Amino acid sequence: MAKHPVVVYGASGYTGMLIMDWLIDQNIPFTAVARNAGRTKEMMAQRVVRLESAEYEIIEAEHNVDSLVNAFRGAKVVCNTVGPFSNFGLVGVEAALKAGCHHLDTTGEQSYIRDVRDQFGELYRQAGLLASSSNAYMYTFAEIAAELALETPGVDALETATLTRGPRGAAGVSVGSTATIFDGSRHESHYLWEKKLTPHAPDASFTVAAPEFMQPVFCLPWGGTSLPVYFERDPRVRSCISCVGFYDNNVMKMVHQFGQKWEAEYKHLPREQQDAILKQVVDSTTPSMPPRERTTIQRSVDFAIGRGQLASVRATVHGITPYISTGAIHAAGVIKLLDGETAKVGFASGSKAFGHRYLLGFLEQRGLARATVTQL
Repeated sequence: MAKHPVVVYGASGYTGMLIMDWLIDQNIPFTAVARNAGRTKEMMAQRVVRLESAEYEIIEAEHNVDSLVNAFRGAKVVCNTVGPFSNFGLVGVEAALKAGCHHLDTTGEQSYIRDVRDQFGELYRQAGLLASSSNAYMYTFAEIAAELALETPGVDALETATLTRGPRGAAGVSVGSTATIFDGSRHESHYLWEKKLTPHAPDASFTVAAPEFMQPVFCLPWGGTSLPVYFERDPRVRSCISCVGFYDNNVMKMVHQFGQKWEAEYKHLPREQQDAILKQVVDSTTPSMPPRERTTIQRSVDFAIGRGQLASVRATVHGITPYISTGAIHAAGVIKLLDGETAKVGFASGSKAFGHRYLLGFLEQRGLARATVTQL
């Protein structure tokens, strides 16, 4: 049983430890939950900033509903980072509900997010609790940009791009993110068109030219992102198409080629063979946890083009250190939930539950983001 108001599940992982950094920064006590308490204690000692000043505990729990209910009970909010969420996420969602906790997670995996909405959204609403996915750089920054664009009267169609620059290759991507990226080959991705989710073609790609980059960026649907799901039932929005690109076109094209190979060779293999293939790819791509991000290297540009019949607007959010920003976004959400100040319960995005202007302000005040809006 947790004795602190916030649980960080996946505490020994890269993102989990960054969330703890920000909880410590905001003087919020927390319970770290992981499968191996000894390893978690060791990793936290190495990686969590200001740990010596924190009020916390570590609880060991197996990844099953009963064990996690016991670990979560007593807390108010669960921050879940254990992915790929399409494989592991719903266990945490169910456990948080049974323990009486709000549930925040970090993923933009579209198939999982739809499952959370369809299987748990109403149950969370009835319990007066929030189930909110994608509280992370991807895709909170893009959703903030989209919400800023929607402030222009008449806008009902959105195109968004999430563009990041970091070390060449996969050096700046966590092990968990790499697993999620390649696991996405298993799942169909959708965009929103005329208020209906529509499948992307398996080989879909985009070439995005943005004024912040000298060269065009090769982008992918990235599983469709969370935005089409969050805007699917929003009466303001008729269409939403989203894409993602790293400013390393060779890496993006490698991921694209793997997706094509999956369709041609791996799609119909037994699950255990698919698992082995994915593990081999992840291990060879990101064998270890990356170093902490640097503001001089990890930079991002997220923008939304909003169109109406005559209206046209571009909203841009410039940012730095996406993983560190993810920790800040969780801290911002936790503050609202502990204060009982959420605009939504049930299934909702962070922007809709906490307010996109609130999240943007939290990030701007800490030097993590800057927004501009230009009428076109």
